[in-house]
Amino acid sequence: MPPALPDFTTITLERPAEHVLLVVLDRPDARNAMNTQMGLDLMALFERFQVTTDGARVVVLTGRGDKAFCAGGDLKERRGMSDETWATQHAIFERMVRAIVNCPIPVIAAVNGAAYGGGCEISAACDFVYASDTAKFALTEVTLGIMPGAGGTQNLARAVGSRRAKEITLTGRPFSAADGERWGFVNQVCTPQSLLDEAIATATRIAENAPISVRQIKQSIGRGIDMSLADGLAYEIEAYNRMVPTEDRHEGVNAFNEKRKPNFRGR
Repeated sequence: MPPALPDFTTITLERPAEHVLLVVLDRPDARNAMNTQMGLDLMALFERFQVTTDGARVVVLTGRGDKAFCAGGDLKERRGMSDETWATQHAIFERMVRAIVNCPIPVIAAVNGAAYGGGCEISAACDFVYASDTAKFALTEVTLGIMPGAGGTQNLARAVGSRRAKEITLTGRPFSAADGERWGFVNQVCTPQSLLDEAIATATRIAENAPISVRQIKQSIGRGIDMSLADGLAYEIEAYNRMVPTEDRHEGVNAFNEKRKPNFRGR
């Protein structure tokens, strides 16, 4: 039996498939807007993964309901905040996004509705995005006298290129899931009814593969993309060599030759 899942105030955890963890942003009455507590909850969960994943090999991150993935920062909570309190809250959001980016296992965003401001930044921090055809994305911070500060200018530009990222962030205009797919931000557009099933099916496919291989691939791409090609190739082979002596490498080859499904154990 897998260990019991931890409890949080603003997010709900479920196990929809073996080795797959579903994380639900669970403030539907506030369109799953990100308040301080949600920042703390997400930060605690994703930093926990650096120590233990509780048997999870892939995370699917979505929002409760059919209206919003996450409507961004909770502006009702922020109204009247002192500069000091604002900065303290934002430090939590910064640490939360870094924890998502640095998560050792893959994170798939299943964007079920509006993903504005911080919600768009959370989806951009994930490894890739599936989106409902009703989903809308936007980084509207410039219309509020601020700018994206939870990875938006960095993760978005890496996904869609600097010219498109400048247009999105400087205008604050929303874009559709279809636009996001065309620009390379969204991997797959789904119907609202099939979104979660499609994301969980992909997560399950990944979870069936060798866990060390999955982690090393994620790390090799994530770090290598900012290196020169020569340095990236050197980094890749170091990641590759980590798997040569593993039980899973032997199991994979044996299973192929014996025409059976491999039983990977992550060692």
